[in-house]
Amino acid sequence: MGDVKTTPRTKPQLKVERPRLHKVILVNDDYTPREFVVTVLKAEFRLAEEQANRVMMTAHRRGACVVAVFPKDVAETKATSATDAGRRQGYPLLFTTEPEE
Repeated sequence: MGDVKTTPRTKPQLKVERPRLHKVILVNDDYTPREFVVTVLKAEFRLAEEQANRVMMTAHRRGACVVAVFPKDVAETKATSATDAGRRQGYPLLFTTEPEE
C-alpha cells in the first residue's frame, strides 16, 4: 500500500467578544418632582433610597447623570420603561442610553 499522510482538520477558533455596554443616563428637567424621580430610580433600577437621591441630585446639579451600565438591549429597555413611567404621570422625565467608551 502507498504511504498516505493524514493531517487532522483544525476547527476555526471563534473569538467571542463581550457585548458592548451602554450607559443609562438620567436627563434633568425642571418639571418632574424630585420624589417621583427617586421613586422611578428605586423601582426600575433597584437603587437604594440614598443612592437614588444621590443620582437625582447629581442630574439636577449637572444636567445629567449616569444611572447604570448594562448590555445594549437591557439599557434600552430600562431607559424606555423609566421614561414611560414619567410620561404616564404627565412628566417630561427622560432617560437616554449611549455606548460606554
